[in-house]
Amino acid sequence: MAAPCLDDPSLERNFRGHKDAVTSVDFSFNMKQLVSGSMDSCLMIWHMKPHMRAYRFVGHKDAVMCVQFSPSGHLVASGSRDKTVRVWVPNLKGESTVFRAHTGTVRSVHFSNDGQSLVTASDDKTVKVWTVHRQKFLFSFSQHINWVRCAKFSPDGRLIVSASDDKTVKLWDKTSRECVHSFCEHGGFVNYVDFHPSGTCIAAAGTDNTVKLWDVRTNRLLQHYQLHSAVVNALSFHPSGNYLITASSDSTLKILDLMEGRLLYTLHGHLGPATCVAFSRSGELFASGGVDEQVMVWKSNLATDYGDPLKNHRSGGARGYAKSPPEMDFSETSLGIKAQDPIRSPQTDVVTLPPTITNTLEHIVGQLDVLTQVTQLIPEAVFKPRPLQTSRPVFFLLFAFPHTENSNFVPTSLPNLDLAVV
Repeated sequence: MAAPCLDDPSLERNFRGHKDAVTSVDFSFNMKQLVSGSMDSCLMIWHMKPHMRAYRFVGHKDAVMCVQFSPSGHLVASGSRDKTVRVWVPNLKGESTVFRAHTGTVRSVHFSNDGQSLVTASDDKTVKVWTVHRQKFLFSFSQHINWVRCAKFSPDGRLIVSASDDKTVKLWDKTSRECVHSFCEHGGFVNYVDFHPSGTCIAAAGTDNTVKLWDVRTNRLLQHYQLHSAVVNALSFHPSGNYLITASSDSTLKILDLMEGRLLYTLHGHLGPATCVAFSRSGELFASGGVDEQVMVWKSNLATDYGDPLKNHRSGGARGYAKSPPEMDFSETSLGIKAQDPIRSPQTDVVTLPPTITNTLEHIVGQLDVLTQVTQLIPEAVFKPRPLQTSRPVFFLLFAFPHTENSNFVPTSLPNLDLAVV
């Protein structure tokens, strides 16, 4: 079933206030607030309502590596290179409690869906589970042999997944406190991992520029994407389970259609590596952060009823109902586009323009000194070979004419940027 025709993703807000690279972003449940952490040792609470000043939380003595809102939105947890975890109340006072969680940098914090537990991961090679109330230590996992970059609860809270610089992704049973499986297919360190909303599979992002999805019931590799030209730093599932967004050091965000196993959009906006990305709880928005010290909020415009998975499939996961992605192998090279302004590159049907029009547009854009670099898009390789297609994208700058060369992209205008400066 084809997805209904919607607008392309668009940049809605652009927050500036951090004084160093942004490391982590997360929306509150009601989408009224957005939290970000940074190498500048601060947290920022951004208000989605226009003209409201942001809160800057100071307390960590070193870089803030990770942040997350509790499911209720009443708390924010943060982990730092100062080896501590802080739990904040996201209001004007910015009160927090702090505890020495690890003997190394804390790289990941994550609340369980019931809001009762917190899992942390650290450079001390351990994964630890705590109670949110009074931050009481419960137990730890210590089978990784290198830094642990990320740890997440499954939607039902029964499993924990962790990703490490030992090139493994480990699946833990919270009740038995044992490792039930290790996924070792990554060729590099694993930066980030998360559960699909259905709880039946996980996705991992690696320094080998790949994203891989495994079924946690059969431990089989479901999908393999090689879309970025640099390290993949973070990823986030759309709440419907149909889409996955990735952030990479190649400065791009990419949105994948998991049901069809194809690239939907390549988004340019950050000036330098994109370090983090997260969908809102509704999927209506997503936020990204980068080394350029910016936090960007985008409107996703993604079809949430694509394939009717919410009607046809019910899961026991607490985060909602989603259909698991099908098994397929998908590999595609990065678009490798350079641009002076944020642009969107939707993948659509091929459109061929007459040479005379193309030459005229080339001349106009050349007079405006717009630099573009285009590489061919190599199509995905699935189990069954497909005919080779090549395409070239269209770029738009504000107040500039379009530049097209055998375009495979339908041109769209850039949104006006709404700047909120602290």
